[in-house]
Amino acid sequence: MWEETLEQTVPPVREWPAADLPGSDFDPVLAGLMREGPVTRISLPNGEGWAWLVTRHDDVRTVTGDPRFGREAVADRQVTRFARHFVPARGAVGFLDPPEHTRLRRAVAAAFTARGVERVRERSRALLHGLVDALLEAGPPADLVEAVLRPFPIAVTCELMGVPAADRPRMHTWTRLVLSPAHGAEAGERAKHEMTAYFAGLVGRRADSVAEDVTSLLGAAVGRGEITRDEAVGLAVLLQLGGDAVTDNSGQMFHLLLSRPELAERLRAEPEIRPRAVDEMLRWIPHRNAVGLARIALEDVELGGVRIRAGDAVYVSYLAANRDPEVFPDPDTVDFSRGPGAHVSFGFGPHSCPGALLARMEAELLVGTLVDRVPGLRAAVPPEDVPFKKGTLIRGPEALPVTW
Repeated sequence: MWEETLEQTVPPVREWPAADLPGSDFDPVLAGLMREGPVTRISLPNGEGWAWLVTRHDDVRTVTGDPRFGREAVADRQVTRFARHFVPARGAVGFLDPPEHTRLRRAVAAAFTARGVERVRERSRALLHGLVDALLEAGPPADLVEAVLRPFPIAVTCELMGVPAADRPRMHTWTRLVLSPAHGAEAGERAKHEMTAYFAGLVGRRADSVAEDVTSLLGAAVGRGEITRDEAVGLAVLLQLGGDAVTDNSGQMFHLLLSRPELAERLRAEPEIRPRAVDEMLRWIPHRNAVGLARIALEDVELGGVRIRAGDAVYVSYLAANRDPEVFPDPDTVDFSRGPGAHVSFGFGPHSCPGALLARMEAELLVGTLVDRVPGLRAAVPPEDVPFKKGTLIRGPEALPVTW
């Protein structure tokens, strides 16, 4: 009887178009899926078949933290997906399950603790003030993304990674070529190859290092035989590129603040609320156009009134979880008085973002510094005219025209 009930509740498969949504509008298709139920079925533009989509906050945390849902098996499947091309690298940390995943994460964990992030805070602050100095000296109008929001996260990531100052312009160029589809797939692949070769040399020279930056930690782990050189290099490239997500997150934050100047004014008048406000904006901003990597059910699991069979592909939506009214009352409202949240903007479980503390620190520095140092900062174009990225998984403004 129980199995019959579960079979009767299996939802239809819904197509989830990868539309280029305007500004920070919440995806209407995802909103519809959330209304249909906590566990629905979707078909994305590429790959094969369908997959489960989990949207309720507690269920998202269950799937991402439960070893009955694994990542390794995804590498053997062309699951329905957002990305047109899908060639997962064998052994890449994103496609590993514990204990191998734990082993790789452990190699760099010290750099991403509260102590590790504090180690780079003052240098990050100085880098940011230098960018704002240049912004003010050049005068308005300006593109806030090009002047501050793009170079700052790359510079901070380089600082954490231990990339020497002389090499950072190259790293900046490689990052932009890899992550921006506008430059073409060939240019992106070439840049990634050059970045990989660079980190292979840097990690190789740091086998005996006792420093606390990421490449030194990786070099030392290779030297002790805890990870291989290829694993270290792959992780270094992933972490360097991952730091650029702050550009899109902070771009959406400032798009919100420029669109609603009363929020920026409150941050200016009440500096003590800034950490809480940044956390609320991280919860609210729609970071993705769809979903990231799938998981595969390793055994039958009952969730949200349906039975997920062993071998089924499962996606979670962090955006939906962050708008769960059972956890966040009036979830579509930006509320700076909301208490410290249980949002999952940085994921949850073993595959949660290792750079969460670093990203928060960068966002707090950006918001505080620009609000204080450029009090007249305002949008130079109407909010609806701000160009947002197209054809990408991660959402964010391509440019943010401002004046003051």
